[in-house]
Amino acid sequence: MKRTHHCAQLTLAELNSSVSLLGWVDSIRDHGGILFIDLRDRKGITQVKFDPQVNAALAAQAATIKPESVIGVDGVIVARPDGTINKTLPTGAIEVDATALTIHNLSDTPPFPLDDIGGDKVNEDLRLTYRYLDLRRPKMRKNLQVRHRAAKSIRDYFDSQEFIEVETPALFKSTPEGAREYLVPSRIHPGEFYALSQSPQQFKQILMVAGVEKYFQIARCFRDEDLRSDRQMEFTQVDVEASFITREDVYRLFEGMIKKVWKDVLDIEIPAPFLRMPFVDAMNRYGVDKPDMRFGMELTDLSATFKESAFKVFQGTVASGGSIKAFNAKGLADLTQGELKALEDIAKSLGAKGLAFIKAEKGEWKSPIVKFFSDAEKAAITEQLAIEEGDMVFFAAAPWEKACAILGRIRLEAAQLLVKRGKMTIRADDWKFLWVIDFPLMSYDEERGGYAATHHPFTSPVPEDVEYLDSDPKRVRGQHYDLVLNGMELGGGSIRIHQPALQKKIFEEVLKIPADVVETRFGYMLKAFTYGAPPHGGIAFGLDRMVALLCGTTSIRDVIAFPKTQKGQDLMAQSPTPVTAKQLKELHIQTVIPEVKL
Repeated sequence: MKRTHHCAQLTLAELNSSVSLLGWVDSIRDHGGILFIDLRDRKGITQVKFDPQVNAALAAQAATIKPESVIGVDGVIVARPDGTINKTLPTGAIEVDATALTIHNLSDTPPFPLDDIGGDKVNEDLRLTYRYLDLRRPKMRKNLQVRHRAAKSIRDYFDSQEFIEVETPALFKSTPEGAREYLVPSRIHPGEFYALSQSPQQFKQILMVAGVEKYFQIARCFRDEDLRSDRQMEFTQVDVEASFITREDVYRLFEGMIKKVWKDVLDIEIPAPFLRMPFVDAMNRYGVDKPDMRFGMELTDLSATFKESAFKVFQGTVASGGSIKAFNAKGLADLTQGELKALEDIAKSLGAKGLAFIKAEKGEWKSPIVKFFSDAEKAAITEQLAIEEGDMVFFAAAPWEKACAILGRIRLEAAQLLVKRGKMTIRADDWKFLWVIDFPLMSYDEERGGYAATHHPFTSPVPEDVEYLDSDPKRVRGQHYDLVLNGMELGGGSIRIHQPALQKKIFEEVLKIPADVVETRFGYMLKAFTYGAPPHGGIAFGLDRMVALLCGTTSIRDVIAFPKTQKGQDLMAQSPTPVTAKQLKELHIQTVIPEVKL
């Protein structure tokens, strides 16, 4: 089973050469008894001809083949006749006159078309059930190749920067203050459990204590989270940590990585340095800490305008310390009632009581709230929001962060409605990289009634803000940074705490984790810090999300060879599944199936 060439390699330069090819039957065409088979391998396609006038037995054997069967062909390269050249194929000027055929495996009829157009129309669950067929499609093969080239580019880049790749354990200890974990029962330690690693965070900091100085890893991580198009229960991240590094060093290092990956994979030059934006500015302008900057429609703060308003909803919000935010979706006044209702439902899901709006249509403002506005207020918002005929203005009145979040989401939805109408263009290849910086170190968790780390509890505070840790933790900025691209967080990281006393203070005094719990979960790390821990920091990039953007797809399932569904199932292998009573007994655990309420 030796091939002399791959199926995208043969040209007129090989005329009259004898060749051997291997691959899958892409298509079969019968032209008056002469069979033409497009033979496909991972590189491309070559046309093979079986002529019954030349070899009747061979042509009869070829007639038994079905598409997607695996065959081997020997033959001679000949030029295609005039008028039959396929200029869309590298091999389109030649064909192989078959002299021998080996059928390695006859295929059943596939359950869906294996071309990109037909396959894209198929229900994703069917594609995932037959993932081995889905991966034969040209688009899916290309996605896997892009992922390979991106991973290789990343490894080459960090090698050139003198980083070393170190593997860290997948089986770790449970740290339940983070995302929900996957627990793994221990057979030899009854009643005790490992947790699948959510990230190598603690290990990479320990590697800094160990003097590695420059570490990276393309790491497998696990989180028991609800799934969506850009989230999987098992995912891959580019994990990096370095000693004696500042935030400026991190920015330069990763801008260099991005430039190399985009050049190696897409042959695109990405300009650097990237724009930087403080968290507060991102929220004020775009309503989200990962803004899509490919279009405008920025939020405007109208709190001062409505501070003394007769409209009690707005005036009361300002008086209670909240904010009045608005943005102008220019040209969206033709919004249908159904579309407006859908936007209102989204706003309500984010905590709004409704969605106030103004339609500038047919020379007047149409809105239930306009009658409460004074002439001065109307003039002010006309100027501040540049309201013109055909515009649609949306408002939010709520505590600052909630008002930002509501309109941030509505802004994205409005943009898609404008794209649908042909009034806005948002290109997937308009690469708008942005560092979001100066996040608050702590966020107040209303449910817990206490503070929670905005990033993670190992993030170092900005030095000049440390004095506020006791009096006003929410005022403290963290040395945390996110790299955002087109509304998607590519990665995030921080400069870490390396002093054991400060780390212990954050755990026990700010986050209010009991001292015994701190010792159980992080005692080994605090002890390690007492033996000369260097200042260090790092970042983790989501490889799946990055490759999805490079491939121009919105779903990371399209760039993962064997993903799970949104219900966390592998439809191809049919997992998860029940296990035997013997297996459970060996692991010293019992299962409790929840009762189904009828």
